[in-house]
This record gives sequence, C-alpha cells and structure tokens, in this order.
Amino acid sequence: MKGLTLAVFLRDRLLYIVVCMLIIFLSVLMLLLERERYPKLIELNTVFYFIVLALFFVALWLVLDYLRLRPYYKQLLIAIERSDGLFTSAILHEAVTREQKLAARLLEEQHRAYLDELGKYRRQQELHNHFALQWVHHMKTPVSVIDLLSQEALRQTAHTEEEQRHFAASVQEEAERITNGLEMMLYSARIDKFEFDLRIERTALHELARGVLNAHKRLCIRHSIFPRLEGEAWVETDPKWMTFVLNQFVSNAIKYSKNKPGSKSLLLRILPQANNGTLLSVQDEGIGIPSHDIPRIYDPFFTGENGRTTGESTGMGLYLTKQVCGRLGHALSVLSEAGKGTTFTVSFSPQGIHRLAQKHE
Repeated sequence: MKGLTLAVFLRDRLLYIVVCMLIIFLSVLMLLLERERYPKLIELNTVFYFIVLALFFVALWLVLDYLRLRPYYKQLLIAIERSDGLFTSAILHEAVTREQKLAARLLEEQHRAYLDELGKYRRQQELHNHFALQWVHHMKTPVSVIDLLSQEALRQTAHTEEEQRHFAASVQEEAERITNGLEMMLYSARIDKFEFDLRIERTALHELARGVLNAHKRLCIRHSIFPRLEGEAWVETDPKWMTFVLNQFVSNAIKYSKNKPGSKSLLLRILPQANNGTLLSVQDEGIGIPSHDIPRIYDPFFTGENGRTTGESTGMGLYLTKQVCGRLGHALSVLSEAGKGTTFTVSFSPQGIHRLAQKHE
C-alpha cells in the first residue's frame, strides 16, 4: 500500500516536479551564460552547489508534502476497498488541503442524501410488503365465504327463490370485496409513479359522483342506505384518481353504516366557493369516528377502533385518499361525531392545480 500511495502522490505532483526542473535548468543556463561573459565572477563549483541545493529543497518539499498527505491517501485506499459498505465516507476524516476538505464535505453531503433516499425507498418497500401481507389476509375471508357458500349449494340442490336470491347476493358481495381489494392493491402500486399515471382535465364532478353512487346502489339498497346527490360543478382534476377517492368515501360510508339499525342517508353535496373553487362533501349517518382516532385516520395501516370492531379495514383506504388529494392539489378535511356520522370534504381550487404543475416542473 505504501508504494501505491507514493506512486499516486508522485503522479499527482508530476507537473510541479517538471516545472521545478525547468526552473532549475533555466537558472543553471543563465549562470553558465554569465560565466561565459565573466569567467572569474562565477565558478563552476557554484553552479554545482546551486543544482544540489535546488534539488535538495525540491526533494525536501516532496518528502514533507508526502508525509503530510500519506494518512489521507491511506484512508482513501481503505475507503475504496470497502466501497461495498454504506459508511465508507465516514473513513475520510484526514483531509489536509482545502480542496480535500471540500471534497470530503461534498462526499458526506452526497452520502447523507443517498442514505435519506435509500431510507425512503426502504420505508416504501416495507409499506408495500406489509400491505401485501395484510391484503392477502383480508382476501382469504371472502374466498373462504365463497367456498363455504359453494359447498352449501352443492349439498342442497333444492332452494326456494328467496334462498337463491340471498345466496347470489352473498356471493356477489364477497366477489365485490375481492374486486375492491384488487383495486386497492393496484392503486397502492400506482401511487409511487403517480406523475406517470396523471391526466388533469376539466371534469364534471357531479357525473363522477353519480357514477360512484350507481356502482354502490345494490349495497345501499341491501343495507337501507338512501344516497342523494346535490349540486353540479366542473373542476380541474384527474377523473380516474378522483373516482378512486369517491369510491373510498362511499364504500367507507356503507361499511360503517350498514350495521346501524333503521334507514340511513348518504349525501354527496357539491357547493361552489369563492375564486372559482368547489367543495364536495360526503356525509353519512354511520357510527362516526371516535375523536381520539381522527388525528391518525390518514396514517398507513391505522384501522382505529371502528376498523377493529368491523374487522373489514386494511387501514390503507384513507391513507391513499390523502396521498391522492395532496398530489392532485385538493385539500381534504373531515368532521365526525361518534354515533352520528362522518363528513369528508374535498376542496377544489385552481390554485391547487397550479401548485401541482409547479411541483412537477
């Protein structure tokens, strides 16, 4: 290693050595020319002494400079040998020159940024892995129910019309749970590449809301939930991602209202706001959210008291909804009272779209 560091040092100082040799040669040449003009003024031994003395100081400078930089070169070689590790930049703490200190500082900043980026991707990977495991666990329930219903149908060939209708409705409901789970998984995978799957356009918000309500009409009828849509508005948004958000609101409203006795209402209200803004609220009469759970409802995998009670929550729906609204530039808020219901409100504003455009430029 010593020979390698010395070779690196000499190659790095080669230009300086050549310049010093050139200066010594020119100086000796001038002395010899002066000696030709004035032979008795400059003796030949003086020229030799000058050459030896100049070479001595050049060599002394090289030796002292090498001894000064040798620890840094050694650390640099050790860092290169350990380049497969994540903390090699911490080895370089023997920088001597200002240039080396600036380079070491730049390396530390780049290393810190690399670790931050790596940590972010690791957290995302852990999030996806955890969600995949949880999703598989939740999908086992509807698959098991469908299997049991199928076995029961094979055992009992004679069914009344009412029993057949109930059987078909149960199978369809479990199939929808699987479909919703698959959709959640797909959107969770797409959220990391959100900008590649984004298309902002002028959208009829009332048409999106009406389509979502129609998709959930059968469940609403089955659980005595009466949906209603009020207002109309055109907004700048991505129709596909906004449909996903509305699906989450409506499906959560049904999920946490269906076990409540009696008839319940589900109101989607569209209201115009100042500065060409629009508010969309989804109000249900379900069991509501406990006040101590509200600050955490957008955290990934947080199911809360209601989710643990029903056993149908993955804790990812509202997390993805918050992510989507934030990336679309739409504000999201919630009001809820335990036992009375919940209202989610999305605020659409032109300024939000402009902020979104600036973010992706």
